[in-house]
Amino acid sequence: MSVVWTLNAGAAENPDAVTAGASATADPSGPGPAPEPSTVSSAADTSTPPARLPWGGRPVALTRAEPGASSARVAAEGADIAPADTSGATVAGPEFAPKGSSSRRGPVRARAAAVPPVPPALAEPVPGGGPDVNFLYGMGSQYAETDGTYANFSIGKPRLADGDFHTLAELSVRTADGLQVAEVGWNVDRAVNGDSDPHLFVYHWVNNQESCYNACGFVQYSQTVKPGDTLPEGNNKKFGIQHFNGAWWVAYDTEWLGYFPDSLWNGQFTRTGLVQYFGEVASPVTRPCSQMGNGQGADNAAATRVGSVSFLNGPDVDLNVRVQGGVYGVSKLSARTFRYGGPGAC
Repeated sequence: MSVVWTLNAGAAENPDAVTAGASATADPSGPGPAPEPSTVSSAADTSTPPARLPWGGRPVALTRAEPGASSARVAAEGADIAPADTSGATVAGPEFAPKGSSSRRGPVRARAAAVPPVPPALAEPVPGGGPDVNFLYGMGSQYAETDGTYANFSIGKPRLADGDFHTLAELSVRTADGLQVAEVGWNVDRAVNGDSDPHLFVYHWVNNQESCYNACGFVQYSQTVKPGDTLPEGNNKKFGIQHFNGAWWVAYDTEWLGYFPDSLWNGQFTRTGLVQYFGEVASPVTRPCSQMGNGQGADNAAATRVGSVSFLNGPDVDLNVRVQGGVYGVSKLSARTFRYGGPGAC
């Protein structure tokens, strides 16, 4: 396996290359292992990303394990990612499954368009619709006008109980009213991914209307990885979203993955009003058995964390950390870092 690029991986408490509130489109001069795209912004051309990643590093191709490798194998080989699709497809296909959009008020519930893989006896589909889906959260958030945000995320492999839909962690940028959203993160979702490993995902909402995982308007840019690929469990990686060139660009570790063009929102979503970072469990029951994060409680130093949260052209970071649903926990470590998760209710 070739040498792996680890841009501040695992440094959840360390200073980042770009400080909070700084621009991510820094001068591209200086040493670097790869050529850079143009930094000239054009509203008519969304296909050019910033010259530097949100955290200031130059884009570098991620190191891949062999297609179909498990998350444990990806981690053991020191790789950043592995193609989950052994067919060699370079663009992710749409995956439709329940997805939550967190709010500040009470439990979050929705109607499922698809039933869980193994629905429990007490969650039979209702005629004319799917079962109720309860979304539970451990999160940090802040109302902030920014050009984007990034953070270090622990990548876990939480146990997904039979009958539950998913367990995931993500970063989302939103309008202040929460109606327009772009997201990136990792999820354990057997219906979406076909296994119980953590996988990279992207998602977006328009006027609070659901779309699909990994496609539905997302434009692929990377020639190395795509949404749906398998991530290394137990590692820490940077995830980020930045508005540039008429689009919300999505970054993972050392690459730009692709973008959601402004045209999806008719050009009305070009700055954040609210940013969120969270773990999410979706279940037909209000007290799910699935783990969140890595299954450790938030008071445990080994629990998964979101660290070194930073804004691009925004205010100082001071996250509001809380739980929704009562089953899982959060623990604020600093204005920019918190632990979250838990073993579930069983």
